[in-house]
Amino acid sequence: MTTPTTPGTNDQGTPVPVLSYSPVVLPVPGRPVDLQVRVSAPATGTNLPVILLSHGHGPSNNLSSLNGYAPLANSWAAHGFVVLQPTHLTSRTLAHLVADAPGAPHFWRSRAEDMTHILDRLDVIERTVPQLAGRIDHTKITLAGHSLGGFTAALLLGAGLNDTSTGNTEYLLEPRIKAGVLLAAPGRGGETLNGPMAAQWSVIGAVDFSTMTTPALVVAGDKDDSRHFTDMGPDWHADPYTLAPGPKTLLTLFDAEHGLGGIAGYDAAETTDENPERVAALARLTAAYLHTQLHPGTPAWRTACEELTGGSDPVGRVESK
Repeated sequence: MTTPTTPGTNDQGTPVPVLSYSPVVLPVPGRPVDLQVRVSAPATGTNLPVILLSHGHGPSNNLSSLNGYAPLANSWAAHGFVVLQPTHLTSRTLAHLVADAPGAPHFWRSRAEDMTHILDRLDVIERTVPQLAGRIDHTKITLAGHSLGGFTAALLLGAGLNDTSTGNTEYLLEPRIKAGVLLAAPGRGGETLNGPMAAQWSVIGAVDFSTMTTPALVVAGDKDDSRHFTDMGPDWHADPYTLAPGPKTLLTLFDAEHGLGGIAGYDAAETTDENPERVAALARLTAAYLHTQLHPGTPAWRTACEELTGGSDPVGRVESK
């Protein structure tokens, strides 16, 4: 169904009408359930760029699905993007259906392949969603992922994964993606991955960032201390910047924990650092970064950085390589 969502806002705080349609159902041969996608888009405009949004794997049932991340999806749509959110097979909403499926429980390959399937069927999505036909620019594709979604994003941006089941290094680079945003993504493996959850999720420590060449903005909270995975501290979440080749940019958000202020859902009880102002600033900064990557020479990123990371009360700091 098509419904107006909670409206996003532009940089001046003016509400912008945003439309949301879900689910778009895409049958995928071999996938244990159909791929379902939520589409959020501005009510007007043409030549709209795309953000593929990969959800994380938190304790809530529905935030880790196409029903989560409304604070970002609505804002990005208000900033002129078409936001496409799949429900990956890791979602708790599918646990009873896919527990014994090949690739369970991590579904690392399937999560990345979901995004490729979406891009392969972008014309179908455009025709299916009312009021969207002919409005998407199929050449301007970007990607964002939070937490486990950041892991998925890294693979699509070119990182390798050392598959211990085969001994091979796998590469799932999606060349149609022009730039990405990694939000509180996991970092390095090896001896650093030594927390109580490390053995259960050893796959996240198998990523090799040295081949992640696609331009990306890495966002890390300076209070995001993921002791269940590592005792390295918040710097672990900066690894996709530190260990990857340029061009990369690191945005460190001050006082932000793993929820980065509450990006996974409005008023979510699991958000330990709820801060709507931080979420709004992050949404604006990420939209500006992606706009500038798609349109080199435009001042959106520079302007947003000057306003939000400068002055007497900055939301964070930025560095690039």
